[in-house]
Amino acid sequence: MAAGLSMIVLDGTIVGVALPAIIADLGMDLTSAQWVNSIYAVVFAALLLSFGRLGDRQGRRTVFGIGVVVFVVASVLAALAQGADALIAARALQGIGGAMVLPASLSTVNAIFRGRDRAAAFGVWGAVMAGMAAVGPLLGGWLTTTFDWRWIFIVNVPIGVVVVLGALRFVDNTRSHEPAGPGVDVDGLLTSALGFGLLVFGLIEGSALGWWRPIAPLQIGGWTWSADAPISAAPVAIALGVFFLVLFVLWERHRAHSGRSAILDLRLFALPTFSWGNLTAMSVAVGEFALVFVLPLYLVNVLGLSILGAGVVLAVMAAGAFMSGAMARHLAARIEPRGVVVLGLSLEVLGVAALVFVLGPATSPALFAACLAVYGVGLGLASAQLTSLVLADVPTDRSGSGSATQSTVRQVGSALGTAVSGSVLAARLGTDLAARLDEVAGVPAQVAQQLVRATTD
Repeated sequence: MAAGLSMIVLDGTIVGVALPAIIADLGMDLTSAQWVNSIYAVVFAALLLSFGRLGDRQGRRTVFGIGVVVFVVASVLAALAQGADALIAARALQGIGGAMVLPASLSTVNAIFRGRDRAAAFGVWGAVMAGMAAVGPLLGGWLTTTFDWRWIFIVNVPIGVVVVLGALRFVDNTRSHEPAGPGVDVDGLLTSALGFGLLVFGLIEGSALGWWRPIAPLQIGGWTWSADAPISAAPVAIALGVFFLVLFVLWERHRAHSGRSAILDLRLFALPTFSWGNLTAMSVAVGEFALVFVLPLYLVNVLGLSILGAGVVLAVMAAGAFMSGAMARHLAARIEPRGVVVLGLSLEVLGVAALVFVLGPATSPALFAACLAVYGVGLGLASAQLTSLVLADVPTDRSGSGSATQSTVRQVGSALGTAVSGSVLAARLGTDLAARLDEVAGVPAQVAQQLVRATTD
């Protein structure tokens, strides 16, 4: 389960560092490059709830295995892509496979393990979830510089084969024994997919398209949202996403009251551990992906490290997360899971606060890595026990729906973290850099604006 999960989480961050090589090799324009990066997250977020529910009904190992196969086939297609459209289509297919694997892996862990084994399993799952996102830039940088960008996809093939064989040999095919109710919730599938897909797309693309006024056109196939339009496509996508999500919740409530099957079990939100745990999980994802998005830019463009060097510094964060995630269950036996989560969040805040104080153009990469290690330890502690807390009171029969909800919340949090950090970075560059160029270097205003625009782009 953890090996399958690692592939899915890695592919959320491994591509970004290889994009310059992909752009040069395939002759891609900026719009296509953005789609290669974002289509995976959009499709992934859109389908998590639907596949989580499908796993409950059809068998979690079955959905997990099919998802890994789809993901591996998509990886092969991505590695063989000779143009932008083929690569974008393969990334979308990867998103479908990933959406099948993630909730199925967590709900299987929730259904199979009990007692001390359960705490250990959740610790491993949480550590992989937190750590592999930070490993992505390191692995992507190494594969791209040592071999070729296509290897970031080829590496999934042998792992996927081993994962499928291991799942068939060692994993029970659990499913829900709770009566599902009549009918298939097609409307719920469509409204949830549209809602989460549009919301995540708007959050990811807001910085590139403009948060209100358009700063760049949006191209989807032969259709274009013009840069001269009165409003950007990003806020429209976010507003439509929220509308469809409200519609989805109302529809799910209606189906529950009429005794019919539903994708989302709204009764889960009556559990305080589930509601507050999901809110905390989203906050953790916001923080982690804000750092994973911004820090490589800082390490390469300010400290002058190579892509591989930046990946090594970020890998320290991942190492801290893996180590503390594995140890979290022992600590939970002493101070309870809630105490471990609070301790983890406190260490995250401490690590980021230390980073703020030491940051500068001459900061030692070792000092940088030390601050990230503190953050990583906190991330591992919080993530490992949050997973356990969120599902602690969820009945086993509904673990697929509960797992998919948590996975969706994390995915929205990761998109939100990328969007917020990217927007803040662009806004501060636009104001601070111009002032510094004038104050320190005496650069004329017109030249300064050109430099600011080029740096921000």
